[in-house]
Amino acid sequence: MLLTLATGSLASMIGDAEDQMSLLEVPDFAVRHLQLRGLNVPASMLAGWSLEDLDALRDRADKAACPCLVLFEDSPLPFGHRSEKKRDEAADRTRRLAVGANRLGCNALALRIEAADNDEAFERAADEIKRIMPAVERQELNILLSANTGLTASPERLTDLIKKIGGFRIGSLPSFADAAATGDVIDALRKLAPYAGAIHATVDSFTGKRAHKGYDLSACVSAIRSVGFLNTLAIDYVGTGDPVEHIESARLILQNAIDAED
Repeated sequence: MLLTLATGSLASMIGDAEDQMSLLEVPDFAVRHLQLRGLNVPASMLAGWSLEDLDALRDRADKAACPCLVLFEDSPLPFGHRSEKKRDEAADRTRRLAVGANRLGCNALALRIEAADNDEAFERAADEIKRIMPAVERQELNILLSANTGLTASPERLTDLIKKIGGFRIGSLPSFADAAATGDVIDALRKLAPYAGAIHATVDSFTGKRAHKGYDLSACVSAIRSVGFLNTLAIDYVGTGDPVEHIESARLILQNAIDAED
């Protein structure tokens, strides 16, 4: 299992100020300072970028041996909406994201679905994603679905939707935080990890002797390994403190847990 970085973790360090770095510098920083080898990139951090800009990030990532692995859309897309126009807009957005993910060299595009939890929305979402799959597959990408309020809030409904869509290029992108929101982080991860192309190890803050607040990071690793997960685990820092300090603490705990499982 390879530890990687969700680049949004460094949002407070990225910008135009003199003491900040550019997104192009993140791959090298991730390897040299965080000992993480791979990036999951939120689409919001690429707003306004041209295809040439995406090529430049891919080049820097490849040279640093820290490739872009997943492009994920921050905003939920209305694939289950009653409005055909809304669903078409979601499909168009997904096609554009797929082109961007391909240029970055990613192997997956991650999405969240905005939809009520009812049978009609379930069928519409499944049909729309099935319809968009060929365009995504032409870009040599997988689609990974993350939990969201409503239709995909529970692991059971999310996995049911993945099964309904079907095929080898559809899976899940769970996060420790989303799993914890169900009330049973371990059970949720065990249900979602078999379908996961990647997982976000959400990190907020630590208490006491480096114990993570809210859920045990080592127990989460044990849970996903117990069902055979061996793909990438991206540290996703969502707290308000020093991201480097917290990412390093999380990396040590997660790597020790991975080593213990191995």
